[in-house]
Amino acid sequence: MTPDQYCADKAAKSGSSFYYAFRFLPMERRQAMMALYAFCREVDDVVDEVSDEQVARAKLNWWRTELANAFSGQPQHPVTKALVPAIKTFALPMSEFEEILDGMEMDLNMVRYATYQDLLLYCHRVAGVVGQLSARIFGFKDESTLAYAHELGIAFQLTNIIRDVGEDVRRGRIYLPVEDLQSFQVPASELTRYQESDRFTALMLFEVERARASYKKALSLLPAVDRKTQRPGLMMAAIYHATLEEIVLDGAGKVLNQRLSIPGGRKLWLAFKTWCFGLTL
Repeated sequence: MTPDQYCADKAAKSGSSFYYAFRFLPMERRQAMMALYAFCREVDDVVDEVSDEQVARAKLNWWRTELANAFSGQPQHPVTKALVPAIKTFALPMSEFEEILDGMEMDLNMVRYATYQDLLLYCHRVAGVVGQLSARIFGFKDESTLAYAHELGIAFQLTNIIRDVGEDVRRGRIYLPVEDLQSFQVPASELTRYQESDRFTALMLFEVERARASYKKALSLLPAVDRKTQRPGLMMAAIYHATLEEIVLDGAGKVLNQRLSIPGGRKLWLAFKTWCFGLTL
């Protein structure tokens, strides 16, 4: 298996919304995005699947070294081998990859976020900079496109947090800001007991509105000159936004006990429709 095949296989098995957008890209950009996605998946799996904190920290440190190897042209892992051409072709900054690792390390250091501003730092690191790296791969002419891509990454992460509330609680993490829980009088103990309530539903609808605002802000930041090249990001936005709306239709409070997922066929249709006609929210 070549490094590119390794990354493509990892993306395909995930069923991620990103995979459906990648399929519409030219080969060089598609392989670069597969490599970026695979890198994010590998380091995310470290904090999600390694139960021993010290082992997880050691693995993240290994990835820091391996990232340096990639930028010096001496990678060892299939993912970093696949990343090297992308780094060179699309001028991907090492600092943005390092921020992703910093975000993953936050999952080892923090299980609660006091304020939304605190949470935004996490979202910036694990999603905002991924949006920027993606925008670089897609191609842009106007530098403000990076601000659009960063905000879109934040919107994706807020959607993930809403969708995965119950799953995250089972991993011992609550990403919902403490100030929000207090505002809606939802004690953390109710979350750890997976206890749904009208108060929790109201809280989740508040978080949904925050995510919706982030999508709208992102779209307002996208320069017209780059709308065509940034279509893959818009395709992902169509899928993520549809997930958000399905959560509302299904009952926002249910995320504590079930994880909503859009079928692959619908994801592909949303991606195709957005590629052809653009995105309006």
